[in-house]
Amino acid sequence: MLNRRHIRIKVMQTIYAYKGGEGGDFIDDQKFLLRSIDNMYNLYLLQLSLLIKLQERSEDYVFKTQNKLLATTADKDPNKKFSNNEVLVGLKNNIRLQDAFDNYRVTNWELDSEYVDVIFKSMLTSDLYTNYMETRTSTFAEDKNFIVDLFKDIIAPNDKLYDYLEDQSLTWTDDLPVVNTTLLKLLRKVKPSSAEAFFLPKLFKDEDDRSYALEIFKKTILKQNSLNETIALKTKNWDVERIARIDTVLLQMAICELNNFPSIPVKVTINEYLEIAKEYSTPKSSVFINGILDKLVKEYEEAETLNKVGRGLM
Repeated sequence: MLNRRHIRIKVMQTIYAYKGGEGGDFIDDQKFLLRSIDNMYNLYLLQLSLLIKLQERSEDYVFKTQNKLLATTADKDPNKKFSNNEVLVGLKNNIRLQDAFDNYRVTNWELDSEYVDVIFKSMLTSDLYTNYMETRTSTFAEDKNFIVDLFKDIIAPNDKLYDYLEDQSLTWTDDLPVVNTTLLKLLRKVKPSSAEAFFLPKLFKDEDDRSYALEIFKKTILKQNSLNETIALKTKNWDVERIARIDTVLLQMAICELNNFPSIPVKVTINEYLEIAKEYSTPKSSVFINGILDKLVKEYEEAETLNKVGRGLM
């Protein structure tokens, strides 16, 4: 689920909030970093559970329609196509998934069911739902395509849901694009024969990514003084107090990565931190950071101190 850029963002946020010095005890901050990353999985499961709650809300809607005091013939025989959607029923009956909900204590929609109602009502009034419900039967492919479109066009863009998630966790607004992209990919690829673990992707792609997250954090903190000296030498004409704090953190991380991670190409390091700067810092930050890193890389190359292994890493 996590990509390297988002790992860098998580580390950047943790270092930005770090109040200690180079020799400080950063064990609690390291734990915070891992909790922040792990909390992404809560968000993923929360978004996935919302689909199940919509299915349950539909079943309740059908039941109440059938049992109205003055139910019409049409009311007594409602279209149950959405309630019987194969993808949703599969999610609901997935034991591994239910265990994950329990383990991560995903109970938000029981406590805040009004947000399920908001999405449900938006769905009912949409052309997407109207077109889907024109027939009473469907194939797995049709069911899947509808759920993909439902998530993409109605759930993900919903402002009230976004505000709710933002209130639940400060970091979730940063995590949401990664989580929603992951969920959409899985929804598009799901098959009737998919294993129960299909919707339980690993948080880290592999152990290397987890190690990278911890190492870039620790190495940057432990080398803060020397990193700041390097930055100061390249910003003599700049008022230090006018350099955005986030730019300093990104430069610290980028310089640390250039010198301590032999398997990461120079271009990848520079491009990644420039993209993060464009999203999280000032409009001119990427130009500022690029100028400093470009000068440093040239100096490292001339001094032959860039320790990169493998082809194409320079």
